[in-house]
Amino acid sequence: MASTLRLILGDQLNHHHSWFKSKDPHTIYVMMEVKQETGYVNHHVQKIVAFFLAMREFSTWLEKEGHQVIYMKLDDVENTHSIPRNLSNLIKAKNITRFGYLLPDEYRLDKQIKDFSDSLEIESEGFDTEHFFTQREELANFFKHKKSLLMETFYRHMRKKHHILMDQNRPAGDKWNYDQLNRHKLKDTSILQSPKTFRYNIAGILNMLNKMEVHYFGEIDVNNFQWAINRNDGLLVLEYFCEELLPYFGTYQDAIHTEHAFLFHSRLSFLMNVKLLSPKEVIEKVMEQYFKKETTIAISQVEGFIRQILGWREFMRGVYWAKMPGYAHLNKLNHHRALPEWYWTGKTQMNCLKHAIGQSLKLAYAHHIQRLMITGNFALLANINPDEVDEWYLGIYIDAIEWVEITNTRGMSQFADGGIVGTKPYVSSANYINKMSNYCKKCSYDKNLKIGKNACPFNSLYWNFFDLHREKFITNQRVNMMYRTWDKKPHEERTAILKQAEQYLNNIENL
Repeated sequence: MASTLRLILGDQLNHHHSWFKSKDPHTIYVMMEVKQETGYVNHHVQKIVAFFLAMREFSTWLEKEGHQVIYMKLDDVENTHSIPRNLSNLIKAKNITRFGYLLPDEYRLDKQIKDFSDSLEIESEGFDTEHFFTQREELANFFKHKKSLLMETFYRHMRKKHHILMDQNRPAGDKWNYDQLNRHKLKDTSILQSPKTFRYNIAGILNMLNKMEVHYFGEIDVNNFQWAINRNDGLLVLEYFCEELLPYFGTYQDAIHTEHAFLFHSRLSFLMNVKLLSPKEVIEKVMEQYFKKETTIAISQVEGFIRQILGWREFMRGVYWAKMPGYAHLNKLNHHRALPEWYWTGKTQMNCLKHAIGQSLKLAYAHHIQRLMITGNFALLANINPDEVDEWYLGIYIDAIEWVEITNTRGMSQFADGGIVGTKPYVSSANYINKMSNYCKKCSYDKNLKIGKNACPFNSLYWNFFDLHREKFITNQRVNMMYRTWDKKPHEERTAILKQAEQYLNNIENL
């Protein structure tokens, strides 16, 4: 009787995959913790721990369901720490005659495992993960004869195709997008809710990482690891979001506050990105809650959340598969400055960056505006090499997997793709940061000053960015107004601002 080996990667923990609907005594599932994956970038310790915990819980579930599982821990003596070598050894040892794998969502793994599969003399096949709304090539095919990739166009297509927030052929509420209502600063912290958290003892995994000399960074509480790492707890997080946080999500999704890391964000991204929860079931649960309490939950709250999943998440994945591997090397703005060391420590006098980075080091988490308009905004204004920015984002966040990280970072955040993802560079002065947060209140720098010892670095760097890239953006209709404003300033003022920016850039490690 033929013997089948099936590989499951750490971000392929889909309980509802068709693979698991029937039990076959001649099929073996293999999962593995390997240094290949802990070391391709420098990871936050909570990210490594979360992946290993989730993988172990999933393998236990598979065994309870009656499936045959081989689980390789990081410190197992037979573990070569290479996925292909481990697979080769198992194929020989278990007399495997058929190999199957789920299509990886990262290009490097997709290539590695496809090359391995193609090299085998036995039958081999790749299978869809059965998770996303779209297939890999769907976005590329959708935009095949169009000049640009507009997320809004794709989002509307997805709404129609999957009949989500639709009233027959019209958008529910007669509007496709309520983004204008999703930009409020949080002034009343009394409406905030504590996040839904859990408690796992991770001492064993942490000891193993240290014993195996796995390099990592960031903070972790060995007795109080609070992220959900299995499906049951993930469903509790989803339920909590729908009942307690969804009524305010849209309004305050862009808000930032020093006293609360999560605000009304769902904390579902890790669970979805490792496939413990599917985007379909998350959206269905949100819609169920909306219709159950439609008199108290405004459509703007629901649409804002669905746009993040059905729009941005699927769009970014489609761009990734349409543009890789070349996308990973794009640097259209020719930025080459090194990432400041304080991105790894949080030790800066700029309160917004100190808080956003410090929170990231402590929690392995920051929401999209902290990533885009604080850490990403500064990196873009400071002309940081997008390779280093990519590596930082991919390593520090618990939910960061390349297909979703690199398109958001190199594309939307750093404009290194020249406008494939975004139609303008997402940069701002201190004005936006002050508008959306309370970061500026206790800062060493003055948000109102462009020039002088205590002038906020964001202000001079903002104008320096546009001056530096004038040829690239002067014709961009979304930002050319900035040039009219800049050109109206007296020559002496412009010179002083650019000099201030130069001083800050030359002294970037001490800001």
